[in-house]
Amino acid sequence: MIKKDFAEYLTSFDYDERRAMKIQAPEALRLYQEGKAQLVDIRFAEEQTAWQLGFGQHIPLNELPNRLDELDADKTIVTMCPHADRAEIARLFLTMEGYHARYLTDGMLGVANILRGDTARDYMAELID
Repeated sequence: MIKKDFAEYLTSFDYDERRAMKIQAPEALRLYQEGKAQLVDIRFAEEQTAWQLGFGQHIPLNELPNRLDELDADKTIVTMCPHADRAEIARLFLTMEGYHARYLTDGMLGVANILRGDTARDYMAELID
């Protein structure tokens, strides 16, 4: 991994990077299922205690700098929170640290909306197999 300088990142920021930094739930779930992505819930501990997806890893945003050793540098790190604001902060930090990171644009609420009823049952059955 190669750490990036923020000024250098900004001056090289273009439309390709703008597209590459984002990911929507269907693609994120597919990459996770294929073992190519690590999903990281960056919400505060109280939020995660109140509700969780049942998969992925929880590392609160304010703990992320001290828990980088829990991330797999060989995978795309998908940061997620309910709406995407904190996920983008986490993605930017991880990008500066040299990780290939993307943020979930439709947020965890989008994932919850996709994975309900039969879809949730089928998806979780595939994860377990």
